[in-house]
Amino acid sequence: MKRKTSSDWNTMGPRTASSPTLAGFKHPRWDDSTSSPNSRRVMMPTGALGGGSGRSGSEGGSANDLVMLQQRRNLPMAAARPRFLSEVAKHETVILIGETGCGKTTQIPQYLHEARLEAPHAIAITQPRRMAAISIAKRVAQEMRVSIGSLVGYKVRFEDCTDTVSRLIYLTDGMLLREAMLDPLLSRYSWIVLDEAHERTISTDILFGVVKAAQRERRVTTTNLCPLKVIVMSATLDADKFSDYFHKAPILFVSGRQFPVDVRHVRDSQDDWQSATLSTLFQIHQEAPERHDMLVFLTGQEEIETMMRQIRRIAKDISGPKMTLLCLYAAQQTAIQQKVFFPTKAGCRKIVLSTNIAETSLTIPGIRYVIDSCRVKAKVHQPSTGLDMLKVVRISQAQAWQRTGRAGRDAEGQCYRMVTRAEFDRLPKDSTPEILRCNLSNVILQILSIGVKDILKFDFMQRPPGDAIEGALRQLKLLGGVDDQNQLTPEGKKMAAFPIDPKLTKMILRAKDLGVTEEIVSIVALMSGESILVTPTAKKEEALNSRRKFVSSEGDLITYLKIFRAFKSSNNKDQWCQQHFVHQRNMTFALEIRKQLIDLCHKLNIPIQSNVGQTDLIRRAIAEGMFVNVAKLTREGYYVTLDSRQQARIHPSSVMFQTKPELVVFTELISTQKNYIRNLTLVDANWLLEAQPDYYRQHRIVTGD
Repeated sequence: MKRKTSSDWNTMGPRTASSPTLAGFKHPRWDDSTSSPNSRRVMMPTGALGGGSGRSGSEGGSANDLVMLQQRRNLPMAAARPRFLSEVAKHETVILIGETGCGKTTQIPQYLHEARLEAPHAIAITQPRRMAAISIAKRVAQEMRVSIGSLVGYKVRFEDCTDTVSRLIYLTDGMLLREAMLDPLLSRYSWIVLDEAHERTISTDILFGVVKAAQRERRVTTTNLCPLKVIVMSATLDADKFSDYFHKAPILFVSGRQFPVDVRHVRDSQDDWQSATLSTLFQIHQEAPERHDMLVFLTGQEEIETMMRQIRRIAKDISGPKMTLLCLYAAQQTAIQQKVFFPTKAGCRKIVLSTNIAETSLTIPGIRYVIDSCRVKAKVHQPSTGLDMLKVVRISQAQAWQRTGRAGRDAEGQCYRMVTRAEFDRLPKDSTPEILRCNLSNVILQILSIGVKDILKFDFMQRPPGDAIEGALRQLKLLGGVDDQNQLTPEGKKMAAFPIDPKLTKMILRAKDLGVTEEIVSIVALMSGESILVTPTAKKEEALNSRRKFVSSEGDLITYLKIFRAFKSSNNKDQWCQQHFVHQRNMTFALEIRKQLIDLCHKLNIPIQSNVGQTDLIRRAIAEGMFVNVAKLTREGYYVTLDSRQQARIHPSSVMFQTKPELVVFTELISTQKNYIRNLTLVDANWLLEAQPDYYRQHRIVTGD
């Protein structure tokens, strides 16, 4: 592929702008490209890997097997294999830094297995996202010529594709944490590979402490277990911090990647980065060869679907290969997500619009171009106010390099960033760990579940703020999850078994007593994904009228339940969703989550009961689970949250936007330009006083002062 110069890109704008559909866009100009450099890393003197032939895998087999074997041998990781095996044999923990695309995620577990270093137990390889765990496991099984679920398997939330013979197990960090709740020594495993450690998800941060404790216990206790070995991996990592945390563990660095990636930054700051992204997409589309596919990073499902509509409208008047448009975000069924891995048809170009779900560990075949908005939608929790602020913010440099690495997996690629070089240099080096910016209620529940007696003594890599821990403990005490000694109650143990917010679990547990578990489980499932409603700006009135018969004066959650029941009973679900402007993919996702929650209820001996028509009982269960999320109407016409005393307004999308009831509970309090409460339910003050008399007398719910 001929590499374009900066001047080549500057001349593309007028040509694209000749189309009336793109004439309104300001076309970005690009600076000179630079290759994705190894020099941006620090070469640690303790860790440079190299040498060796990289011989691995079996000889012979089909032509496809031989191609795959050659691909393995060409990976930079293959040359480092002998030195790597030598180093990990000598140390309990190692930190491994390797360029994106060097092969560490797929090859490291295979090297350990081929050297029989995992015997007599298994190797756990954690991933921050379920999609990565599934796709990588399938790739490794293919390379090893075994069926998925046998020697190689995966475990993600509500899906276990492993067997007793599985030795390489790819799983989300949350799933390994759940295993640690039942088995703090992690006795199934000889090796724990903590991949993409730079992401610092909540589960990963807790796992650091859990794994470190398991290592210590297996070292000092007289058990039949072998020592637990740990590999911490990433392409972008503050290696010294991790080395210090794991007792000065050696840092290993493997240099190189299979193919280079040229990086370009816009010359001028982009206020309308979405339009600039769209314009860049079509510039590339008209110039690049067909089957040179694109991956575009956007901030959320709504932005993705809006851009998909724009692309389809513009593409009718633009020359270039036929487009195969695909979207990728968390609230999709696994089968839908897997479509991005299908080969691109001849004469077509695959364009994948994705959130940060594709940021790490994914190799999407054919991707030569990455367009990076350099933005992400992030939620930050303020413990002092209880406010979750949802904002579109710029990513860190580490995230940007991870996104860049999605190109250059099959051949050399290019990455276009929607920030100037100076703006990129001002981005933070690393992302703020999630544990420092989230509600810690579920975190503390999980830590207590693995047998930690004193939450304040847990070995955090970075300890969360004291007020965040205190606020979370206070909330768990109110929910009945912990006692005055900060220990789990029997109800708290049940809460910990559900991989959802403790407030939602409290709703399910209270529904058991009220006989409406079926209804509450359905509502919780609907809240576990993206919005089920589609309200296009051009057809807003038509959409609202089509759903008017489902609207309930008792709130949004009862409205969603009525829509869900109608969807379930419809014969032609595709037609029904189109007619009522309901998002079928999101509704199907909710059905899948609902089934999994029901299975969990069965395991915990929680009966699935229904009380059709008794919406008072449903609302009462919601109120008693979400009782810390109560808002009361003021004389001035806005709402005040009783717990955090935040002023807020009802979100315009709510069915209660016009009615303004006196007292409601909400599931989300978000801040964009103003504070809004979302997903409302009408409640009775007497329910709240009966369930939490001391709490609500303290907040003076009766007088409203």
